[in-house]
Amino acid sequence: MADELIERKLFATFDRQDEFLSYQNKFLSFDLTLNPSADEDKEELVLFTKLCNILDSYQEQSYLLDPHLEGLVTPVVDSLKRYATLLASDPSIEFSSSRVTRTALLMYQYVKCRGYKTIIRFLPHEIGDLSIVLGFMQRAEEFASDPEQWSVRYIFLIWLSLICMLPFDLAQFDEVEGENSTAKAIEAVGKNYLTSAGLERHGGALLLSRLYMRKDTLDQLRAFMTWTINTKEMFSVIGALQVHCEILKSGPAAQVQVLLSEVFSVISMLDSTLASNTVVRKFKTKLISRAGLRMIPTKAQLDHGVDIPESIEQILEQLFESLQDKDTIVRWSAAKGVARIASALPADFADQVLSTVMGLFSVHSIAAATIYDMPAVAESTWHGACLACAEMARRGLVRPELLSELVEWLSKGLYFDLRKGAHSVGSNVRDASAYVIWSLARSKDPSELAPYADRLARQLATVALFDREIHIRRAASAAFQENVGRTSLFPHGIDVLRKTDFYSVSIRRNAFLVAAPQVAEHPEYRPSLLDHLMDVPLRHWDPAMRSLAAQSMRLICLEDMETLPPQVFSKANRLLESTDNTDIHGGLLALTELSIAFTGTARSPEIREKDMRNIFKCLSAIPYPVLVGPRNEIITAAACEFIAQTVTLSEIDLHDRSSVPKWRQVLDHGLKHRSIPVQEAAANGIGAISKLVDCSSVVRRLIRELTSGSLASQQSLGRVLGSIDYDTFPACLPESIECLLKCVKPSTTGGINANLEARHNCYKAIPKIVENVAPHLKQHMTPGVFNSLLDALVTGLDDYTVDERGDVGSWIRITCIGGLTTITEILVSRSESIDEYSAYLPPEMYHTAVTGILKQGLERLDNVRHEAGECIMRLLRLSLPKTDKSERWTLPSVSLLRELFITDEVDVDWSNGNWLFPRAVRLLDVEFYRHAVLQGLITSLGSKTESTHKPVSSSLVAHIKSLPYDESNPTYDLVSFVKDLIKLAKTHFNSNGVVVPVLQAFNILLEGGALVGLGLSEEGRKILIVLQSMVSRHVDKLKNVQRIHESMKVVVNLLAFAPIVDQCIVNLINFLGHHFPSVRSETAEYLYLTLQSIDIDRETDEVEEVLLETEWSSTDHDAVMEKARSVVDLFQSHV
Repeated sequence: MADELIERKLFATFDRQDEFLSYQNKFLSFDLTLNPSADEDKEELVLFTKLCNILDSYQEQSYLLDPHLEGLVTPVVDSLKRYATLLASDPSIEFSSSRVTRTALLMYQYVKCRGYKTIIRFLPHEIGDLSIVLGFMQRAEEFASDPEQWSVRYIFLIWLSLICMLPFDLAQFDEVEGENSTAKAIEAVGKNYLTSAGLERHGGALLLSRLYMRKDTLDQLRAFMTWTINTKEMFSVIGALQVHCEILKSGPAAQVQVLLSEVFSVISMLDSTLASNTVVRKFKTKLISRAGLRMIPTKAQLDHGVDIPESIEQILEQLFESLQDKDTIVRWSAAKGVARIASALPADFADQVLSTVMGLFSVHSIAAATIYDMPAVAESTWHGACLACAEMARRGLVRPELLSELVEWLSKGLYFDLRKGAHSVGSNVRDASAYVIWSLARSKDPSELAPYADRLARQLATVALFDREIHIRRAASAAFQENVGRTSLFPHGIDVLRKTDFYSVSIRRNAFLVAAPQVAEHPEYRPSLLDHLMDVPLRHWDPAMRSLAAQSMRLICLEDMETLPPQVFSKANRLLESTDNTDIHGGLLALTELSIAFTGTARSPEIREKDMRNIFKCLSAIPYPVLVGPRNEIITAAACEFIAQTVTLSEIDLHDRSSVPKWRQVLDHGLKHRSIPVQEAAANGIGAISKLVDCSSVVRRLIRELTSGSLASQQSLGRVLGSIDYDTFPACLPESIECLLKCVKPSTTGGINANLEARHNCYKAIPKIVENVAPHLKQHMTPGVFNSLLDALVTGLDDYTVDERGDVGSWIRITCIGGLTTITEILVSRSESIDEYSAYLPPEMYHTAVTGILKQGLERLDNVRHEAGECIMRLLRLSLPKTDKSERWTLPSVSLLRELFITDEVDVDWSNGNWLFPRAVRLLDVEFYRHAVLQGLITSLGSKTESTHKPVSSSLVAHIKSLPYDESNPTYDLVSFVKDLIKLAKTHFNSNGVVVPVLQAFNILLEGGALVGLGLSEEGRKILIVLQSMVSRHVDKLKNVQRIHESMKVVVNLLAFAPIVDQCIVNLINFLGHHFPSVRSETAEYLYLTLQSIDIDRETDEVEEVLLETEWSSTDHDAVMEKARSVVDLFQSHV
């Protein structure tokens, strides 16, 4: 959300100017001749990052910096100039490379933000600057080879290129008259960087082009042409081509004539190896187009009868070939070249150019029946042609005579989408087609576009709403907006534009399901939208597009249920007869959504029955093997959902005489399918049937088959039992509940041997059943049965199953959290109609459930905490049941709970540990929740995620420090807390998942000084002895290394308590002499570090010396054991 707000933020001025200047002044105050310390370097990097971040935030509105640029850029340039002046005068002076690089990088940030053509104006460009910059470039050897100083090289290259444009004779700087040494030196600098792969090449090319544009360097230009023709090195060729392009763009006539005479020689030297490079082909295209522009006579010359050179035709032929290049940047460059040349030609010639460009559309279309039958290679041709048409349209080169043909091709280009394997190509063609229409709106008179306005409006609206790609929808929306704003020809233009604006079409789901139905309110657009949905998105290769298309079709049909559904029915029915699974799937989805539309409208039962039966019959058009094919799972799922929505009582009663004889087999196959979507769709089908007839026999059969079937089929059991309508036909309810309760039990306690996914689905079924029978709860379910379901959900809160996927038991815990909350809300909402409310939901059970949910809300997994937190807040907002003595359901300390967790904050999220745990630790003071809260906090302490571990640690330490020391205090105290922790560890002594976090908690509290008060009372000292004894017992028999490490740390930390220091010292030998080398090494290191930070009233220098000098990971266990004993002896000898 924060990123989205930043993205959408628009600035009116450079409002951070003062802040930026203060940062920059501080940054430029650093002395470039001094190397910073590590801390200074870090501080400078932070400062530089702040400057870059501010400039980056104005990247899309960089023009706001223009009024301030001189004051911003000049100090940076002055700093670099001082640096260059000193280095040019005395190369022995040492500079800080990091500071110089960052200063140049800051200058580059300005170039990146505003463009080099704007920033270069602020560089000093006096005659005297030539010797400074050139001298620097010649003498600064260190920066010439350092890859990190590329920015220094780039800035000085574009600076030198600016100086070369000054109208002075370079020969005046030569030391020997006539040898032209200055010009040669500049040329050498430029050529040196012409082979670079980065921005230095651009700087070098810019420098050489500015040098060769001078009148006094014509001979050097000829020599450079010869060098270009002979060179074969890739980067050199790219740089040379860039130089030629710059000269042809801006050079004087003399230099241009030198190039034009050799331009075709340069092009011919680009053999197949060089031409395979995209950048080479791009600059080759630029070179050809700019050469053509300089060859064409001016308008005045043409008016006086000067002929157009024949070579222009050759140039255009090469540009037309480049329009079909495989790379976009080459096609884009060719398109601009074609348009520029056409704009310089007479109108008749320009028409011929446009006709030739439009002829490219038909290159691959002649042998294709439709646009979708063309080869994938047609994408490049169509894209290049569209770009060229757009550039010509922008320049007003599309005459009315050719507009009709162009619009015809654009209508096809807007839907250009060619299937290629598992995806499609053509999005760039659709984008470019929208660009052409946008350009036409900007350049054509509205009267010329009027005959095509309705057609373009419908097509642009269709693409803006239903294209798969976000940038195409936005491009079509922009073209629609341009036409509305400039021509006012589109029907309901403003209203449609409001519904299809930039943000409305940015989210695909919103475009299909919100914007499209709104546009369909206008009859002018409705037929085209519906036809496109049925012809393109509903047959799209992406299943998600087909699903959205079907839903959008339903919403559009609701606009006119008399006229539109028959059209949809006819087209969708034909799709089912196709041999393409994509068409079949789309047809099934469309008919399913159509049946939903019929259901939601006010029609008589007889008419609805007739409509449903007509739709249901369509399923018979699909062969049964296709419906249940092993690789047709999306068709199977769609068929099951289709049956669920369209099956009627009359079809059920017909049995084998039904219009679709095998529809029951399709559902049975779906229930046993391995795919989850297929299982869910099949379960929905059974649920729909159960609303019409008694399915008891079917349910009993499914229970027998699915419980003894494969693991995949077992997963369907919970889905089926949760979808049955027991309220209408309750005969199978007892068997369903019995089966569910057996499934959720582990097999070791008499349950069915079901996998975790199957148990998860059974847990999900329990609240669904309760919700279904709630209107007549007393008739369908006794309090005892209802309580057994609640007990099952409460028991599920303790499912911590772990497999290779991790804590998969969390899926069940999350489901049980939501199930308990949902059932509670259902009962409270119906409490007035439930006579024995306290029997169905005993207060004790309700409080136990809330406590269990609260415990989950404090555990280590973020998603579990999030779900539990949402449910806790729902329960806290719930009113008391409307029954006798309703106060019995009031939660203990409910006012504290509401104070802690019901806030006005918008972004309350229990997954945020920094928000949650400082509040949660206060619940330790409430005895009723204490045990559950303590367990939850301890579990979170064992988390390896810092966002959980760190806040719970700091919160627990802070809270425990605030507790009174002894049990004489009526509230919770430190001694009681430690007793509870020890009790928790002893109760789960064989579970490392509990004991290790408890030991971690003790270490965190000991290191944080939260348990210091234990040494101040007799009861506290007894507790310390118990703790020390617990962590030292049977250390040699433990196998879990983490548990041994945490036990060792507790023993070492307890050295700070004088009453038990002797016992701790004796027990150190259990760890220093442990048979695990890692334990010995860890103990020695931790003991040494601890002795540095605590005072145990004993001399420890000799102990520390032994700890440091001994190789504790040695394989000689006897020697290590001897050293361990010596450590203990040294401790005891310095009492």
